[in-house]
Amino acid sequence: MSTLRAVRSPAPGADPAAPTVLLLHGFGSHEHDLAGLAPHLPSGLPWAALRAPLDLPHGGAAWFPITTPGSPDPAPVAAAADAIWAWVDAELGPDATVAPLGFSQGGLMATELLRTRPARVAATVVLGGFVAGGERPGDATLAGTRPPVFWGRGELDTVIAPHAIERTAAWLPAHSTLTARTYPGLAHGIDAAELADVRTFLTAHVAG
Repeated sequence: MSTLRAVRSPAPGADPAAPTVLLLHGFGSHEHDLAGLAPHLPSGLPWAALRAPLDLPHGGAAWFPITTPGSPDPAPVAAAADAIWAWVDAELGPDATVAPLGFSQGGLMATELLRTRPARVAATVVLGGFVAGGERPGDATLAGTRPPVFWGRGELDTVIAPHAIERTAAWLPAHSTLTARTYPGLAHGIDAAELADVRTFLTAHVAG
């Protein structure tokens, strides 16, 4: 059985051909946070908002501890990715495809799902997040297939370390068909313009 807690769409899997959008929250948040984005998703797409496995002392959860900002320890990142895939296999099925949408730490986890099992990821959305360093099992495949990835970030976002942004800006174009957007006036968050762009992206690559 899966161990991660989740909030799910009222009728998950109603369209068996549609990938499930996995909503992956940021550091210190919880499974109910990004569930609020569900009304902004294309209609008819099943979704699930997962809670990260690491409970924090003052509330909320995290996918991995913050050691060096922008350069996480690979072991807990891999463990978190394994936990997400275990949930997907148990709750959605071992052949289910997903479209991970993550914010901040959750954005990194969205790319980890893509990099570990690329054949099961229909499209990836990274909001205010980044790509971890090092090699992953699916990187060579991704360099050849270039699946669709949306990367959005605020022009005023100072939370993500600059070296992590530089790494992401180099890695994504080499491993994906990238849609990149920077939003004026936005800090470390998500605004209406970004949500509209995400909906357009998912409509084109997942719901179409």
